[in-house]
Amino acid sequence: MQIAKNTVVEFHYTLSEAGEQLETSTNQDALVYLHGAEGMLPGLEAGLEGKVAGDKVTLTLEPKDAYGEYQEGLTQRIPIKHLQGLGNNKVWKPGMTAIVESNQGRHQVQIIKVGRFNADCDLNHPFAGKTLTFDVEILSVREATAEEVSHGHVHAEGGCGHNH
Repeated sequence: MQIAKNTVVEFHYTLSEAGEQLETSTNQDALVYLHGAEGMLPGLEAGLEGKVAGDKVTLTLEPKDAYGEYQEGLTQRIPIKHLQGLGNNKVWKPGMTAIVESNQGRHQVQIIKVGRFNADCDLNHPFAGKTLTFDVEILSVREATAEEVSHGHVHAEGGCGHNH
């Protein structure tokens, strides 16, 4: 089956910039997404269109097709209690990446400066302004269920885990 709108795609990827690896999924669970539901980078989705399970694809995306251009001055003071993702580290430090939940969903921010109660954060995605290369291996492609299509995302076994 080819990747097209309303197919569920499972894949592994390795992401690099100028030959330097930034992240990879190969030692973790594969990524799964609903094609055509805007849950994936537009440039990545366009490059996977029409591919089939077993295909290996290398896609290089300009910032506009990935995480956008870097915007100067896109900073915000955020209460430290709203920062997530500290893990085993004891304190937030400049340069660390945090997750912030907002009414627009989850965002990655980079800590610039930490005060007693608030942190100044750069709201640009850590990969903003970068030309990124994705090496993708497509593991499986299947037809999405009617429920997945209506919800706009993939459901794990037993539904999507939230009540409607």
